Amino acid sequence: MAFLEISSVTKSFGTVNVLQDVNLAIERGEFVVFVGPSGCGKSTLLRMITGLENPTSGTIAIEDEVVNDVEPAKRGTAMVFQSYALYPHMTVFQNMSFGLRMAGKPKDFIAGQVRQAAAILRLEKLLDRKPAQLSGGQKQRVAIGRAIVREPRVFLFDEPLSNLDAELRVQMRAELMELHRRLGTTMIYVTHDQVEAMTLADKMVVMNGGKIQQSGAPLRLYDDPDNRFVAGFVGSPKMNFLPARVAASDVSSVKLDAIGGSGSASLSFAGLPSLDRLEIGLRPEHLRLVSASTPAPEGGLLLDGRVAFVEELGAESYVHVDLADGTRVIARAGRDAAASSDTARIAGDLGRALFFAPDGTRLRTAAGRTE
Repeated sequence: MAFLEISSVTKSFGTVNVLQDVNLAIERGEFVVFVGPSGCGKSTLLRMITGLENPTSGTIAIEDEVVNDVEPAKRGTAMVFQSYALYPHMTVFQNMSFGLRMAGKPKDFIAGQVRQAAAILRLEKLLDRKPAQLSGGQKQRVAIGRAIVREPRVFLFDEPLSNLDAELRVQMRAELMELHRRLGTTMIYVTHDQVEAMTLADKMVVMNGGKIQQSGAPLRLYDDPDNRFVAGFVGSPKMNFLPARVAASDVSSVKLDAIGGSGSASLSFAGLPSLDRLEIGLRPEHLRLVSASTPAPEGGLLLDGRVAFVEELGAESYVHVDLADGTRVIARAGRDAAASSDTARIAGDLGRALFFAPDGTRLRTAAGRTE
């Protein structure tokens, strides 16, 4: 059995189903990130693990012990909140030691735990300050330190970096990764930011509509998404989705015509459904700018459109192009790409494409490639 096991968990508030049949196994020492849009149920799932909410049905077990009826203080979990939740009238030392003092731990033990955590988090010189004298990043480190001193079995983070500016978020992500490396403790982290999730996670759990859409290593979800939602949510910039018409089909293959561009290809699918349309998914790095006279490559497609704008990011650029059918696509390019042109021609390799049915189901080619 996994270190932490979530089995057939549902959660309803009145008639609203927030979580539906959630199953997840988390191994000891993993850094797991729940990611998804607002309202997908990720924070509710985190709160059920720590005991702040009870499942409507299903079980949560930590180290083979079902903890549904175990009070939060006895589950061996520690939670770090977005709002820091620091007592303004207490010093950093007093805030970090609060839980241990309430548990009646000896003073010498408390002092040792706090100073050890302060050393890990570089807070030694701030122990006598109050929260009003701290920066946002320092406050977040104090909140993390308050969790560390308890030596929990599981750390739980509920969007802890969302109140910080962009530069500090990047810095704190690096600090959390280093903290996990040093402590080796199981950490579960909630965010709506998929870049943050990909940076931090050993295991990334993508949620939507109260369900787990897919879980696994971040790069696996990026390269091999199970459905259109995961394909579109994971990655920055997002995957391009192009409508395509099924020009001909038989029991094992289809001939596609791209609606927003020229070019077609024949593909063999594993378990081909009866469809007249589907979507082609191509990431920006699998599209390239070509000259206006370039013909469609074999097994590929050409897209002509008007340049909406160019994101210049230093070593590379992303060109946003509006096609005639209204679809906007993004192609990765080098510096100065399309900077002086109103139009662009983009070539795409369908051998790198993913395919989706209208309901978002992933259609897998028989060999993962076009014919």
